[in-house]
Amino acid sequence: MLRVPFDDLANTVEQALIRLGLTPTRAALSARLTAETDRDGVRTHGIARLPRFAEMVRNGSVNPLAEPEPVTSFGALERWTGHRGPGNLAAHAAMSRAIELAKTHGLGAVALGDTAHWQRGGTYGWQAADAGLAAMCWTNTLPNLPPWGAMSPALGNNPLILAIPDAANPIVLDIAMSQFSYGTLASYRERGAQLPVPGGYDESGHLTTDPAAIERTQRALPIGFWKGSGLSFALDVLAAMLSGGRAAYQLPLDPLQETGLSQIFLAIAPTSVATIDELSTIANGAIDFLHAATPIDPTHPPHYPGEGTLRTREENLRLGVPVDEAQYQRVLDLAK
Repeated sequence: MLRVPFDDLANTVEQALIRLGLTPTRAALSARLTAETDRDGVRTHGIARLPRFAEMVRNGSVNPLAEPEPVTSFGALERWTGHRGPGNLAAHAAMSRAIELAKTHGLGAVALGDTAHWQRGGTYGWQAADAGLAAMCWTNTLPNLPPWGAMSPALGNNPLILAIPDAANPIVLDIAMSQFSYGTLASYRERGAQLPVPGGYDESGHLTTDPAAIERTQRALPIGFWKGSGLSFALDVLAAMLSGGRAAYQLPLDPLQETGLSQIFLAIAPTSVATIDELSTIANGAIDFLHAATPIDPTHPPHYPGEGTLRTREENLRLGVPVDEAQYQRVLDLAK
């Protein structure tokens, strides 16, 4: 692994995106969002995805110049279209608008259709939390997860994000509906490591911790077994209905053609109903109670969602962002 200063990483990604056709202003924002993903330790969804994004621009699946825009609205709810432009830029714009609506109405929602992969979903939870708002957002994906009781994929892993603001301790949960995303499976495989818990099925139909076996069968395990399967299905259908985008069954199985996605961005202004002091008391009391739980391993105490991210962020800003050398070279090649 290399450690690259954050600004250098963002500038390199920006140059690559400009060469792919993005305008300088939009390339700068997209590059910052990408670099922040690696900065926060989510290496599967930062620069690791840039070569795939480049290929999707080249094959016409993503239009680098397309910008999202509103289609219709009703009160605090709006429907937007992404026009199949860069997914992280469309998602950032949708959450920005949801935040604006929430500051006016107490709650705001944007349903975004016809968009591309948003990279790290947690980005938009942090976006809301940093603005002092709570949030819920999710996306559907191409079918890559078998429903409970089936062998073939008919669901997406449909990431779900929940964010709770707090000046010192923002809480941000970012989870997929599969026990491990395929990016995480690839990361374990490339390191020659086994998963910490079973993540899917091997060719014999047995639960396994072997990431390569799960990649071969495409039989990832839903979180909570049938519960994750049901939640994935509900998130997919609701997102498509509200946004007018595609449902999972309408999406191509080829990852290089994964566009037309459906996403929901919900922002809530908690200060509409309570003071900041009241909200902080609740959040900090819950965190303290969690920290007081007796750990199984004293060297690994329990932590709340987002706590590890803040530690990783501070370290990587101080020492440089760790990046895979081969992945970074591909970004440098794209930037040349």
